[in-house]
Amino acid sequence: MSIAQLFHLSPNSDFSLQKQIRTQIVTAIQNGQIPLEKPLPSSRALAAQLGVARNTVVLAYENLLEDGYILSRQRSGYFVNPDTLATPLIDPQLSLPQGGEPNWSQRMKSTPSRYRSIDKPKNWVEYDYPFTYGQLDYALFPTNHWRECVRDALSVSAIKEWATDQLDYDDPLLIEQIQTRSLPRRGIWAKPDQILITVGAQQALYMLVRLLLNNESTFGLENPGYVDVRNIAALNQTTIKPLAVDSEGLIVNDEINECDCIYVTPSHQSPTTVTMPISRRYELLQRAVDNDVLIIEDDYESEINFAANPTPALKSLDHNDRVIYVGSLSKTLAPGLRMGYVVAPANVISELRALRRLMVRHPASNNQRAVALFLARGYQDTLTRHLAKTYRQRCITMMEALDSELSGDLAGAARMPGFGGSSCWVQGPERLDTDQLKLLALAEGIIIEPGSVHFMQADPPLNYFRLGFSSVPEDRIADGIKRLAALIPGAMRN
Repeated sequence: MSIAQLFHLSPNSDFSLQKQIRTQIVTAIQNGQIPLEKPLPSSRALAAQLGVARNTVVLAYENLLEDGYILSRQRSGYFVNPDTLATPLIDPQLSLPQGGEPNWSQRMKSTPSRYRSIDKPKNWVEYDYPFTYGQLDYALFPTNHWRECVRDALSVSAIKEWATDQLDYDDPLLIEQIQTRSLPRRGIWAKPDQILITVGAQQALYMLVRLLLNNESTFGLENPGYVDVRNIAALNQTTIKPLAVDSEGLIVNDEINECDCIYVTPSHQSPTTVTMPISRRYELLQRAVDNDVLIIEDDYESEINFAANPTPALKSLDHNDRVIYVGSLSKTLAPGLRMGYVVAPANVISELRALRRLMVRHPASNNQRAVALFLARGYQDTLTRHLAKTYRQRCITMMEALDSELSGDLAGAARMPGFGGSSCWVQGPERLDTDQLKLLALAEGIIIEPGSVHFMQADPPLNYFRLGFSSVPEDRIADGIKRLAALIPGAMRN
């Protein structure tokens, strides 16, 4: 096989033709597929084989020459630079003698995989009706604005600021934007030393559980509630106490008195979407003071607000420093960005900062700067207004479809989120098995999230499920719900 046959171009690639050529030549060099004594194809020959302009190949070769992957020999062409192969790959067959592998099942002191968690298809975007929660509608993503901010975060001056080891520091511009722009909208006023950037809200919750609780602590969690925080607490060997939820969120009663700390989602209860009224928030804060209970408030999706006058965050009503606030910047922008933050007393933030340093030092500085610019230029405000308007209309469409289809023998109940967000919590007929419904739906191109995973009891109800509408265009929602309803009779238990 000639060297030229190693290379091919894909019309569906996200990379330019020049970058594809460079990548494939580098891969061939690293894999030892190009002999040192044999020249690479001429630019004219390779361009003819690949069906591209000769200049495209010339530029790729010049780029590789500049980076030292190839050498130019006068009147002979381009050859692999032997210096790039100074560290040869080791043949695994020539490694140490086989056998004697450790028994990993005995060596691992914990097995996080044993905890049940939410399962979502990785290829959700290929489904016709992806009613999956927490995913992005690419049509709504502000590509040009985000590219601009990323590009400016990679300017020479910006790189000089963030490319060095930041130890445990955060981007000051991002802290400033959260302090002056994001938090005041939730009624929260904080100083810079009371804010810490995290790798998503998830890392914030993990660190808080690790910092505040141990195997002698009792952690109160909403039931039904957020699955991952429950698993974090279980991994920490903390005693978990289920706390009931009703149509106004967490029920404030004597059960709370027995907890060292509780986790709540008052503005947009996860997963039921109900909002805790302000009177109950004051009642919860008073009970926390009376019984020396700490509160972790997860204000996820707080910016996707349908209400004209949203209820202020629990943290904004707290005058005793009992509430630790967790927010997310990636819920609205892009879930894969993984950017969250914690607001807490300065001494708590100091310990969280030290703990974070042991884990990851800090979230990627270039991402912090790009997000900071996105906030500072008002792009986040524009995006959240657009998302709130779009999601509200999608939610109305979904509720109308559910009201129409879940009737008669399929009677159920669904509640439109009062605060906002991107999902609906649905109660199906009593005999419905949503785990079975999920399987039937997947076969028809529909994704739903069975609700049983959110409950803590050994025999959770099986007739609840969550429907996300963030990644489904409005004109496909009604048809998707109609098709889903048609599958419900086949998922009924005897």
